[in-house]
Amino acid sequence: MEAFGQFIPLILIFAIMYFLLIRPQQKKVKDHQAMVAAVRRGDEVVTQGGLIGKVVKVKDNNELEVELAEGVKVRVVQSTLAQVVSKTEPVDSK
Repeated sequence: MEAFGQFIPLILIFAIMYFLLIRPQQKKVKDHQAMVAAVRRGDEVVTQGGLIGKVVKVKDNNELEVELAEGVKVRVVQSTLAQVVSKTEPVDSK
């Protein structure tokens, strides 16, 4: 029983680390994946490299075509998006 008492502080430290570091990071990753999955044509995005542009085309293999300036288009991997600056409204199917 005394040996178990010595492990209690170690268990408490692990529990605190889990709730302060690991769990929030997992939530952040989940939110980022949801944001990337919801990107569609017309959204204005910022890449992790700092490029700001408008999504022209969403390709099947986790790629986006982003227009940085008029006539300047680049291919970007979806997971490298840092944030979506402005969303477009979905088109009514009426």
